[in-house]
Amino acid sequence: MYAVIKTGGKQYRVQQGDRLRVEKLVGDVGGSVTLNEVLMIGGDKVVIGTPMVSGANVTAEIVAQDRDKKVIIFKFRRRKNYRRKRGHRQPFTELKITGISA
Repeated sequence: MYAVIKTGGKQYRVQQGDRLRVEKLVGDVGGSVTLNEVLMIGGDKVVIGTPMVSGANVTAEIVAQDRDKKVIIFKFRRRKNYRRKRGHRQPFTELKITGISA
C-alpha cells in the first residue's frame, strides 16, 4: 500500500518504512507527526481524492532535524568591479513513514 502526500508545497509517493526529507516541520527528534494532506492511496484498490482523500492520514516518525549542504550564490559582473558571495543552508526534517490509514 502506498500514498501520495503533500507537504511543504511538494508531493511525495510514500509507503511504510520509507525515509524521506521534507521541508522543515515542527517537532522533536523521536516524536511523531501526522500528515493529513493525502492526495491518493494506492494498492489493491486505488482511491483518488478530490483534492484530498477524506479520513486518510499518514503517520511518520521524525528521525532528524538538520540543515542541508551549503549552496554558494556568487554574482559577478565582468569589468564592473561587482562581486557578491553568499551561502545558504536549507533546513529539513527527515521522516520515517510508520503507517498509512485510509
